[in-house]
Amino acid sequence: MSSAAGGDPYAPQPETAQGKFPMYQFDVVCLDRRTGKLLWQKTACEAVPHEGHHADGNFASFSPVTDGEKVWANFGSRGVHCYDVEGNHQWSRDLGILKIHNAFGEGSSPALAGEALVVVMDSQENSRIYALHKDTGEILWEKKRDEPTSWSTPVTVEVDGKMQVIVNAVQRVRSYDAATGEVIWECGGQTRNVIPSPVVGFGMVFCTSGFRGSKLQGIELGHTGDLTGTAAVLWEIDKYAPYVPSPVLYGEKIYVCSGNKAIVSCYEARTGRMIFEKQPLEGLNEIYASPAGAAERLYFVGRDGKTAVVRYGDTLEVLAVNTLEDKIDASPALVGDEIYLKGKNYIYCIGKG
Repeated sequence: MSSAAGGDPYAPQPETAQGKFPMYQFDVVCLDRRTGKLLWQKTACEAVPHEGHHADGNFASFSPVTDGEKVWANFGSRGVHCYDVEGNHQWSRDLGILKIHNAFGEGSSPALAGEALVVVMDSQENSRIYALHKDTGEILWEKKRDEPTSWSTPVTVEVDGKMQVIVNAVQRVRSYDAATGEVIWECGGQTRNVIPSPVVGFGMVFCTSGFRGSKLQGIELGHTGDLTGTAAVLWEIDKYAPYVPSPVLYGEKIYVCSGNKAIVSCYEARTGRMIFEKQPLEGLNEIYASPAGAAERLYFVGRDGKTAVVRYGDTLEVLAVNTLEDKIDASPALVGDEIYLKGKNYIYCIGKG
């Protein structure tokens, strides 16, 4: 995981040479997943942030990615950094400074696509996407993007033997050839301030956004060119879409929250047929974390530390609501029989014991 250690940017701060923020350390941290013991902690860089972040976020809102041998951490304006799983530094790459809308903060996590590490740098100025060689940090390709700030993490998928990188954003959803960076297809229709990441399944990609509007699209893979308004958009829904949480595709169904509320809608993934809509999760209020599914269960984690366990089915049946005394905005990670939750104060491992 990644972290940024320094002063609270919303508390009074002494003036520094570069502005109102103190020096921050941007760390990559490794814990033993069985015991929580700290195995290693490395400072990737030290920097004075050039702008702030949303009150609900921090300067390390990105998730790292690993292939089991190396781990890559993106700190946006503070660079991309690679370590092996023993904590040995492999490389670092500076990709420039981001100018984020309303200084809301950065947070698009990197994605692996074969030998490439894909990094999206959407900003109010000079948005772009990079593919870096995962072993060396060498820039394999760089493409400009006609996009304002967005926070969505790309998803990779193989289509007809070719690896594609799909990025959800305000102007267009775009699919890039992972080898060359050329746009394979694009599709309009999303709202402003795109945060949810795409999910793939059934030969489709599902893209959604929910700020000042709502959009959930099921787009068929295998096409090229501008797909806006074509038959490649197999279905779309213009209500009850999420603002921050990504959708979860589980079994034959796709689930979304409404805005940031603990209100759930469920659709048949292949057709968009409504199974149920706008059903409240009793006991939960706001949700930022993306839901997850396993063992015929769906897990919805609220910002107040409550997790609703929902039975997979055609109705919203809440089996349990479990509470941790913490604030949780990060999405749960499921590994084997364990669920990992990152709270504001603690990291939790929930398992059989």
